[in-house]
Amino acid sequence: MTEYAIQTEALAKLYAVTRAVDGLDLRVPRGSIYGFLGRNGAGKTTTIRMLMGLAAPTRGSATILGMRQPEDKLAILQRTGFVGEKKTLFDAMTGRDLAKFNRPFFPRWSDELMAKYSRQLEVPMDVEFKKLSLGNRTKLCLLMALAQGAELLILDEPTSGLDPVVMDALLKVLIEDYAGEGRTIFLSSHNLAEVEKVADWVGIIHNGKLLLEASLEDIRADYRRVTVAGNALPSERNEQIFSISGSGDSREYFVRNEAERFAAELRSQGATIVEISPLNLEQVFLQLVRKEEPCTSGNSGATPVAVSSSI
Repeated sequence: MTEYAIQTEALAKLYAVTRAVDGLDLRVPRGSIYGFLGRNGAGKTTTIRMLMGLAAPTRGSATILGMRQPEDKLAILQRTGFVGEKKTLFDAMTGRDLAKFNRPFFPRWSDELMAKYSRQLEVPMDVEFKKLSLGNRTKLCLLMALAQGAELLILDEPTSGLDPVVMDALLKVLIEDYAGEGRTIFLSSHNLAEVEKVADWVGIIHNGKLLLEASLEDIRADYRRVTVAGNALPSERNEQIFSISGSGDSREYFVRNEAERFAAELRSQGATIVEISPLNLEQVFLQLVRKEEPCTSGNSGATPVAVSSSI
């Protein structure tokens, strides 16, 4: 069994003059809940489409559950549950119709899981898909994926339209029933607080490039904001300082490792350290995206890597 549920090598997608995805090297550990984060247009949905074999890469490769796209596309689809961004199914079918239609395509399909999750997520099973609200469409799409008994779930904005009660129920299902059993979830979302609540790994993408891939444990341990007062304070970013705010004799430094050593060096130069505080996922995301500075894949404290500018 391979170490990664998803692995990409220099994955790229070019549309006309737009690099939607530009040299992506993803490493999604088996059994993890992996939050795939980025702004609108960052390349998240294009990446997912390539992982699912719905779009062909311009360059690079993708391996899913040890199988290659597109050579093993059918086997990948049989072992992967997928909910896309648009949440579309057959308009004239009810939930029961869709379950009957999907059952033969998935060797691990479970009617027991379908019944269980339809209750937990409060899915209306006897209403045509076209007549459902956005929230109920989302729930029905999720139900079809969950009932497959898949080894891997790939979910693109899976909570759109869900109320807080159903969202809480879904997150419990993902944590307890899926990740808790060693299966993998690849979750694309704009809701950073939601991702931080459930994920153990994150990847941050911007303009098609991977800025950071690391475990949340490493991010919480390594990333700090150092608030400093003094004269002649450093004004340049480097391998350790990935963002600076403020000017003159008061600045905030966002550092990715060894914050205490950094603070000690500033003290030795006469500066006053006002505060050293941890950063949450949202703060790290905002600072990295604003500065667009990449870190080595899989290592939150590593030297920034060079990003290719060509496809």
